[in-house]
Amino acid sequence: MAVRRLAPVDIQPKSFAFSAENLEWAKAELGKYPHGRQESAILPLLWRAQAQCGGWLPEAAIRYVADFLGMAHIRALEVATFYTMFNLEPVGRYYVQLCGTTPCMLRGAEDLKAVLKERIGEQHHVCADGKFSWIEVECLGACVNAPMLQINDDNYEDLTPEILARILDALAAGKTPTPGPQIERQFSAPVGGPTTLTDRSLYARNGKPGPGTATHAGAALHDDAAKMPSEAAERREAPAPKPPEADQTEPRRD
Repeated sequence: MAVRRLAPVDIQPKSFAFSAENLEWAKAELGKYPHGRQESAILPLLWRAQAQCGGWLPEAAIRYVADFLGMAHIRALEVATFYTMFNLEPVGRYYVQLCGTTPCMLRGAEDLKAVLKERIGEQHHVCADGKFSWIEVECLGACVNAPMLQINDDNYEDLTPEILARILDALAAGKTPTPGPQIERQFSAPVGGPTTLTDRSLYARNGKPGPGTATHAGAALHDDAAKMPSEAAERREAPAPKPPEADQTEPRRD
């Protein structure tokens, strides 16, 4: 892993303190850990400090969290510089993380990278208006919907250069693009709908069609159908108990 260093001194804020709301949250967070183990809360507290600072973690914030937890500054610095989830330099309001692992590369991540370079600039560069910055990262866990990227807390999948350009335009205009797959699929389901278990009789119950049967053949389920509650557990027919098997133990020989 490459060496991760703090941002230059000239852009570091002189001080940091949790807001009243975050301070109350942090005190409650400490209650989740046994007495004497409060240092275990360093990850969530650094994460909350980063959010308060607009997506990056200044040195003053790292030292503040260390003092809050009663730990040496160097130990907090070790954590902050080890985990890549912590940004050690300023990022844009919309922080784009482009997956550059093999599945996404094979499906067109290089074309997406070209769009980001054209629209935003090189990696780590923050636009003049402060809206965008980007970085290439390792796998983000949506390989089946490659190529994809993450913007702040949302994934955008099944991308093309044209779709990515539209997403960036929408964000720049203050709109919120719909996250997830950008083509006609449900989550990570196959494009075009199910390819297995399409026999409607598989979903029958007591001779009656099962819930959502009509949607099992053809296009993939929509969210409203996928989240449709099934019959309550206490109303379902209990499975018939299996009869006890005969004892196969051989009789004891004297």
